Amino acid sequence: MFGQNEISIDAQFNMEQRTAKVIQTIQYQNSSKDTLKTIYLNDWNNSFSTKRTPLAGRFTEEYSTKFHFAKSDMRGFTSITSLKTVNGEDLNYNRLKTHPDVVEVQLAEPLLPNQSYHIQLSYILQFPVDTFTDYGVTDTNEYNLKYWYITPAVYDGAWQYYSNKNLDDLYIPKASLNLKLEFPKNYALFSELDIQNITQNDKTQTFYLYGRDRVDTKLYLNKFPNFNYVQTDNFTVITNIESEGIKPTDRAIITDKITQFINKNLGPYPHNNLLVTDIEYKKDPLYGINQLPKFINPFPGNLQYELKLLKTALKNYLDNTLPLNPRTDYWLKDGIQIYFLMKYVEEQYPDLKLLGNLSNVWGIRAFHAADVNFNEQYNLYFMQMVRTNRDQSLTTAKDSLLKFNANIAGKFKAGIGLKYLDDFINADILENTIKQYIQKSSAELTSSADFEQLLKQNTTKNVDWFFQDYINTSKKIDFRIKDVIKTNDSVTFTIKNKRDTNVPVSLFMLKNDTILNKHWIEGINGSKTLTIPHDNATKLVLNYDNTIPEYNLRDNWKSLEGWFFNNKPLQFRLFKDIEDPNYNQVFFMPLVEFNNIYDGLTLGAKMYNKTLLMKNFSYRLSPKYSFNSQTLTGGGHGVYTHHIENQNLYRISYGIGGSYSSFAEKAFVTVISPSLSFYFRDNNNYRSNKGSFLNFRFLDISRTNNNPLLTVTNPDYSVFNVRYVNAHTHLIDYSKFYYDFQVAKQFGKISVNYEWRKLTENNRQFNFRFFAGTFLYNNTDPTSNYFSFALDRPTDYIFDYNYLGRSEASGIFSQQIIIAEGGFKSKLETPFANQWMTTANVSTTLWRYVEAYGDIGLVKNRSVNPEFVYDSGIRLNLVTDYFELYFPIYSNLGWEVDEPNYSQRIRIKFTLDPEVLLGLFRRKWY
Repeated sequence: MFGQNEISIDAQFNMEQRTAKVIQTIQYQNSSKDTLKTIYLNDWNNSFSTKRTPLAGRFTEEYSTKFHFAKSDMRGFTSITSLKTVNGEDLNYNRLKTHPDVVEVQLAEPLLPNQSYHIQLSYILQFPVDTFTDYGVTDTNEYNLKYWYITPAVYDGAWQYYSNKNLDDLYIPKASLNLKLEFPKNYALFSELDIQNITQNDKTQTFYLYGRDRVDTKLYLNKFPNFNYVQTDNFTVITNIESEGIKPTDRAIITDKITQFINKNLGPYPHNNLLVTDIEYKKDPLYGINQLPKFINPFPGNLQYELKLLKTALKNYLDNTLPLNPRTDYWLKDGIQIYFLMKYVEEQYPDLKLLGNLSNVWGIRAFHAADVNFNEQYNLYFMQMVRTNRDQSLTTAKDSLLKFNANIAGKFKAGIGLKYLDDFINADILENTIKQYIQKSSAELTSSADFEQLLKQNTTKNVDWFFQDYINTSKKIDFRIKDVIKTNDSVTFTIKNKRDTNVPVSLFMLKNDTILNKHWIEGINGSKTLTIPHDNATKLVLNYDNTIPEYNLRDNWKSLEGWFFNNKPLQFRLFKDIEDPNYNQVFFMPLVEFNNIYDGLTLGAKMYNKTLLMKNFSYRLSPKYSFNSQTLTGGGHGVYTHHIENQNLYRISYGIGGSYSSFAEKAFVTVISPSLSFYFRDNNNYRSNKGSFLNFRFLDISRTNNNPLLTVTNPDYSVFNVRYVNAHTHLIDYSKFYYDFQVAKQFGKISVNYEWRKLTENNRQFNFRFFAGTFLYNNTDPTSNYFSFALDRPTDYIFDYNYLGRSEASGIFSQQIIIAEGGFKSKLETPFANQWMTTANVSTTLWRYVEAYGDIGLVKNRSVNPEFVYDSGIRLNLVTDYFELYFPIYSNLGWEVDEPNYSQRIRIKFTLDPEVLLGLFRRKWY
C-alpha cells in the first residue's frame, strides 16, 4: 500500500536567482519480494543541465533549436549537497551516464521485503525558464513548476526509471506529501494539495501543504494570479484556462456540469482539489480549434471553454488516480479520456458538427466537412497516419512514437478503439468495468493487463482481438462486401477480410436510409459467406455508423435494388474536402501561380481526386493560362502508392507525369516521365531521421523554340535516370549521400554528392559538401555545355529545379542559386566541365546566422588540362535550405568586392514552393 510512502520537503525559494534550497526526507517501503541493495531517484530538474541530456536530444530530433541555442543560465540543474541515511551516514550515489536526471543510490544495508528505507537529501534547484517545456520560470519571474523535486522511482521486480523527454510522463509511486514552502509575500500559491497552515514575516510567507496518496504535484507561484476556484458538490476545480467573456455564474455551472459527469462515469475523486491549467491544455489541446485565431469561436455559447475544461480535467483526474506506467502503458488513460470526451458530446451536444457554427455559413456548408459530426474527427486524425503508413501500435514506448502519434493519432486510436469495443460487447459492460477498475486501482500499482483481466471477467464475449490485434499491433482494418445473391426471402453474400486482422465487423441492413437491424460478424479469416433473411432491405452496409476505424469505406455497401450494384455517382467539388465514401469525388481548385518569368502570372484550375486523407491512387490535372507567354501551360500527374507494413521498405510508388511550360522567352518544353520509387526507413525506429529512397525514371523531353535570338541544340532527347539518396536529416549531425546515374543517346554520366553539417555545443555550425562527377561517354555537341557538369549554375536539362529564370544570363533571376553539382557561388571563367569535375564546399559560423564559406575544385574539359578553381565569401544562413544569401569576396577572379556591379554577383537561394515549405511542418511532427 503506497499510503506508507512519505515525502517531506522544506524549500526556500529565491525568486531573483531562480533557485530553491531544499531539505527533503524520503520514506519508501519495499513492497516487492526482492531484497534491494540499490535504489533510484528521479531528478528531472537536472534534465535541463546540458545539451547532451536525453531531453536535449528530444528537442533536436524534432528540429527545435530553442534549447540548443539558449544561454547557459536559461537552463536548469540540480546540485545535490548531501545524501544521507536517517542516522546521518553518507550514502554513495552517482548520476547515470545515459540518464543524468536519474540518481543511483547505494544503500548502507540491504532493504528486505516490506521494510522501509529513509533518505535525507539536501540540494539546490536551479530552475529553467519556461521557454523549453512551458514549465519553469516565466519572463515575469513567475514559477510554473512540475516534476520539480526529487522522487523515488518505481520498483515492480525491476526498476522503472527513464529520462525526461518533455512527454509529461514521470512514473513514481503514490506517497503522502508534506511540503513547507517559503517564498516572498507578493506571490500567490496554487496547488492541488491541502493548505494546513500559513505563516508570515516581514518579507516572506511560509505555506504548509499536505496530500495523501499523491504523485508528483504541480506548483504555481504567481505574482499576477488568474486562477479561479469553483467549488462543486464533488470537488473544487482550480483553473486558469482562458475564460474571457464568460460570466462567473456560467463558469460555475459549466464546471459543476463537468464534475458531475466525471463523478458519475469515473467514480468519486479521492482528493479535495483538481488543478486544471492552461499549460496542460496547450500541451493536449482540442486539435483544429487550437489553430484558429482567438476571435474565431466556431461553437455556440461557451462550448469551446467547456470542452477545453472537460478534456484537461479528464486527463488530470486519470493522472491522479490511475498509477499506470505512462511511458510504456499509456494507451488506457489516453483511451478513457477520449472515450468520455466523445460520450460527453454525444449526451450533451448530439447534433454538434466538426465545424460548429461554420457548418451553416454559405460556401462552407456545401462541403462534406460541414456534414461531419464532431466526434468523427478522432477517426480522421488517426486515419491521417494510417493512410500514410505511419501509424504505430499502442504498446510502442511513448518516447518511440512519432510526435503526431504521441500527441494526436495514438490517443485517438485508443479512444475510438474503446468505442468500438463498447459497441461490440454492449450493455454498459465497458463503462462499468472502467469505473470499477479506477476505483480498484486507486491505491496500488496497476497495468492495462489488469484492466484486460477485469473486462474478461465481466463479459462472455471474446475480446482477445481488441488487445492482441487492435492494441498490440498496427494492423489495418479493412473489409469488403461482395458477391450478393438475392431471392424473395433471403440474401446470400460474402464478406472479405482484406487484412490480416481477426476483428469483428458490424453488418447493417437498411431500407432506404432506415436501419432495419444490425449484426456483428466474427471470425472472418479471408472470406465468409452468409445467408440472412431479406426483410425488404434495399442495402447491405458494413460499418454503417463508422464506429470501426476502417482503412477504406468505399467498398462497404451493396445495393439490393437495380442492376448496378455499388454504383457510386460522380461528385464535383470546389476545393479539397473530407472524403465521402458514397461518391467518386472530383475536386477543382483555382490556381494563381508564378513559376517562372517567361510564363509570368498563370491562372488555371487543378482537377484532382486527393482528399484530406491520402489515397493509394491519386491524380492531378492542372491546365493554366500564362499571361507572359500567352499560351496554355500546365501538366498532369498520376501515382499509385503501395504501402508495405513491418518492413524497412515501407512504400513503393508507380507514377507518370507530364508538363508543358516555358524555359525561355517564346521557347517551351514538354516533359513526360514515368517513374518507379522505393522508400526505406528504420522499421524499428520511426523517430529516426535516417531514410533513403531509390528512384528510377525515364524522361522524354522535347523543346520548341520560337525565339530567333535563342539557339537550341538537341531540342529532343531522352534520359534514363537512377537516383539513390541516403540521408540523416538531424539538427545536430546532418549527413546526406546522393548518387546519380544517367544514360542517354548522346552521353552517360555518374556522380556522387555528400553533405555533412555539424552544430556544435557553442552554437557554431560547420558545413561540408563534396561533389564528384564524370562522363562515362560524351558524344554531345562540343560547342554546347547544355549537358555538362556546372560549377555554379546547372543547366537543369532534366528540369528538376525551380528556376524562376533558368535561361537568364544577367539580372536578379540569374543570381538565383541552387546548390547542386559544383555548388560554387562565384561565376568563374570556366563554369562547365564536359569530362569530369570534383568540388568541395565548406562554411562555418562567424556570428549567429552569418557564416564564412569557401569552395575549391578541379574542372576537366576534353583536350585541356584540369583547372583549379576556388572562391570564398560570406553566407547569410537565414533559414537553412530555404532562404540564404551569398556575398562573394575572393576567387579566381580576384577581389570581387572591388569589381563594378557587385550587387549582380550576390547569389540568392530561396523557395516559394508550398510543398517544400510544408516540409518545415512535417519534419517536426512526422
